[in-house]
Amino acid sequence: MDQSKTPLYSRLVGHAERKSLSFHVPGHKNGAVFHDKGQSFFNDILKLDGTEITGLDDFHSPEGVILEAEELLTDLYKTEKSFFLINGSTVGNLAMILAAVNEDDVVLVQRNSHKSIMNALRLAKARPVFISPEFNREYGVAAGLNYSSVESAIQQYPGAKALILTYPNYYGLTYDLKSLIDMAHRNHIPVLVDEAHGVHFIAGDYFPKSAVELGADLVVQSAHKTLPAMTMGAFLHYQTERVPMSKLKFYLQALQSSSPSYPLMASLDLARSYLGSYNQADLSYLKAVLQKFQVSLEQLESIRVLPGDDPLKLTIRSWSGFELQTRLEAKGIFTELADPYNVLLVLPLLKKNMAHYLQEAAANIKEVVSTIPKIVNQPESKLTDKGISTLAASYKEMENQPSEYIPLEEAAGRVCAEQIIPYPPGIPLCLPGEFITEEDIHTIIYLIGKEAKIQGGDYLHAGKINVFQSWRM
Repeated sequence: MDQSKTPLYSRLVGHAERKSLSFHVPGHKNGAVFHDKGQSFFNDILKLDGTEITGLDDFHSPEGVILEAEELLTDLYKTEKSFFLINGSTVGNLAMILAAVNEDDVVLVQRNSHKSIMNALRLAKARPVFISPEFNREYGVAAGLNYSSVESAIQQYPGAKALILTYPNYYGLTYDLKSLIDMAHRNHIPVLVDEAHGVHFIAGDYFPKSAVELGADLVVQSAHKTLPAMTMGAFLHYQTERVPMSKLKFYLQALQSSSPSYPLMASLDLARSYLGSYNQADLSYLKAVLQKFQVSLEQLESIRVLPGDDPLKLTIRSWSGFELQTRLEAKGIFTELADPYNVLLVLPLLKKNMAHYLQEAAANIKEVVSTIPKIVNQPESKLTDKGISTLAASYKEMENQPSEYIPLEEAAGRVCAEQIIPYPPGIPLCLPGEFITEEDIHTIIYLIGKEAKIQGGDYLHAGKINVFQSWRM
């Protein structure tokens, strides 16, 4: 198929050029009715903000340009069926898990998965078996799963109905996913992969292999993270007989808005075309630009550039990731995230001869780095290895159990009643139903001391955590 085509975007532009009179939603009437303050920025985009009128198709029952756009996506990734998502990878993770997992099913889950994975398991009322990841000492973060851990989990739980993995992690680190997929399939277990940060991996051999190429059954990708798509734009890829397509389609229409954003969908159409027309000349240009940028940073004292698997993710180590991020922001450079030791930069997927700001950024980073201590700290391990673990109570049992707030220092051995999620990257540190360990408490105190952003834990600022009254270790 011709990947240069953009059927949905082109149809929206054609409709806008007709200058038709709107007697349908949305209420801004093709931008004619809008606040004066927003006119200069919103005027053009509102002309594309249509709805399910004649010629613009129906997102939940596509037969025209939306279907054609999704068929081009399917062709690009060589799947059985690929879908546009308008509620981000979050809705993709929810839909694929609800489609694959039934109530009380045992499910093997990578413990450092995104909160949307954990929320989906709770909605499904599944019985998760968590597999602890390896600790990457170079980065000081949780990485992927090793073969022996997954093999042991399958041996302990041979009736598992799914293996849920994250690949790559937020920092762009990968692992031997192919071996895990093959092992799961030998045991008749479908593999569901949250590949939010790997949508661009099919662009060429400069990148790791995508979970789609490696044979995962269902794969969810955040198109907006590294492709030129609008926020909340994502893809879901289906290539399996192990999960019913009918259930997947039901949950996609049940969980996504019945009033989808046409500008968002059009941006997915354009992003797919951008990736589908990416060629070797583009890849060579990108590689040269990114390597020049990295070399310029590697020459700076007081920081260390960490080697990674995904060239679009660049991690900088210093004496304090949070403090370096603050100083960079003062200079107009906003990074993706900071942790106690690192800042993470998400780099652009450039095409040949495309203008960029990387050398300007390198000069500004150099200026900032000249003002920071010449100390590059080595991360401490802040990862609690819980091996292969289960919840102390099922989701059903937790529904009607009373809870209480107690001092954090007294919480070891109690069962957590809330999610504690450092964000980004959105990986839960403590989950409802899990026993709280001394290591968990030390990590929470450490993160609070570093002023890390934490979702959940409404009273952590007061030194308290929510636990169930009924259960103790």
